[in-house]
Amino acid sequence: MEELFSQIAGHVRGMWRFRWWGLAFAWIAGITGGFVIYSMPDRYESTARIYVDTQSVLRPLMSGLAVQPNIDQQIAILSRTLITRPNVEKLITMADLDPGARTPAQREALIAELTRGLQIRGAGRNNLFTLAYQDAHPERAQRIVQALVSLFVESGLVGKRQDSTSARRFIDEQIAGYEQKLGEAENRLKDFRLRNMALLGDGGRDYVSQMAELSAQLRQAELELKEAQNSRDSLKRQLVGEEPVLLAQPPNPLSVALPEIDGRIDALKKNLDGLLLRYTDEHPDIVGVRRVIAQLEEQKQKEVEAMRKVDTGAPWAPNANPVVQQMKISLAEAEARVASLEARVAEFGSRLAQLRSSAELLPKIEAEQTQLNRDYEVHKRNYEALVARRESANMSVEMTAQGGVTEFRVIDPPSLPNKPAAPNRALLMPLAGLIGLGAGIALAFLLSQLRPAFDNVRSLREIIGLPVLGAVSLVADPVLQKRRRRGLLAFGGGVAGFIVVVAGMTAMVQLLQG
Repeated sequence: MEELFSQIAGHVRGMWRFRWWGLAFAWIAGITGGFVIYSMPDRYESTARIYVDTQSVLRPLMSGLAVQPNIDQQIAILSRTLITRPNVEKLITMADLDPGARTPAQREALIAELTRGLQIRGAGRNNLFTLAYQDAHPERAQRIVQALVSLFVESGLVGKRQDSTSARRFIDEQIAGYEQKLGEAENRLKDFRLRNMALLGDGGRDYVSQMAELSAQLRQAELELKEAQNSRDSLKRQLVGEEPVLLAQPPNPLSVALPEIDGRIDALKKNLDGLLLRYTDEHPDIVGVRRVIAQLEEQKQKEVEAMRKVDTGAPWAPNANPVVQQMKISLAEAEARVASLEARVAEFGSRLAQLRSSAELLPKIEAEQTQLNRDYEVHKRNYEALVARRESANMSVEMTAQGGVTEFRVIDPPSLPNKPAAPNRALLMPLAGLIGLGAGIALAFLLSQLRPAFDNVRSLREIIGLPVLGAVSLVADPVLQKRRRRGLLAFGGGVAGFIVVVAGMTAMVQLLQG
């Protein structure tokens, strides 16, 4: 620490030798700085304040129905991104600054000047913004700030409309895409169901339900068939031993009345008429009934031919008592019912066997159906969500257009300044004085380093590395002491005069600005 103080003291003594050079340079630098500051052109600042009101009554009322964007964040971003080259070029046209920029170089310089000078200052979370610009001409500064206010409001409104339009266009494109995907998914699901209709059933029953239902129908049909067969056999046993009475021979064997066979044929035809009302000609029940009718007609013809061969003179129309005829009719109906039930049992058995043979394909079909249903449901859910969002966006646009969710209020219009805002000469004058003093001290230090001298024995011994035998002191006489005092007073007066001059220039500048 002692060595550091010794070095500092040595530098101070070395600078003291060149104090007059430093003082002179400080005066020159200070006076020059003062004249430069005084000659700086005045710049006038025009300001305007805008309040952005985002607290609309419609916002809480339409919550959950319309899109609620973060208006405060949008306004904050707008204030930071408003000063761009396209906006500055638009501002030049709006403020009528084109006549001053005829060449491309002048226009570029004007754009750069405006970009540096335009200011948008926020006031915290209150959405209160101050727009300011400084220019050498107060009227021009006012025009520029007025154009900036118009640009600020216009950019906020246009930005909201562009965002809404872009959002609606994007949603419409997504809806169109999902409509196509939904149609394709529906077609795939339809084709799959058509291909696997036998296994899928009517949509409300799965494979297991169909198997259970067909098994129950088959058991019921078999039970009814067994009951019909028992009833038929009972009728046959009752008719055993009955002999018909023959009448005259008809011209046509088919027109011969055989009550037993005719009754069965009539019953089958009635049953056939009822089946034709419900089924097509290819239905197994209808095919079976027609086959039985054909067999009965052939049997009738054979019996008539057999009776004709036995006795050519005997009558050909068998007849019996009414009870026997009624029993034969019942037997014919029982035969028809047995045939119908046999066809039904065969059909149900065939269907059940077909379902059982397709059991190996069931897991694959169910997995494919699950995948198709999942894709369809996802597309449908996304489509419905997009449609709902589009309606919400439309409602938000209408709400913005009708209710004015964001309102720009000009609190203070652009001012016409009558006093310069810059440069602040009252602050710059003392700063120029301090810079002048610093320049003088720096010059003195520089000269002391360029022309060093030894001011004590210790520094001389440390530098030359040789022992110093002694030193001769200077004994000042009264004349020399008096001269030193006058030099100190003159130097102090020079420093004090410099300070007084700087203070006077500062006071004069304040009076002129006031």
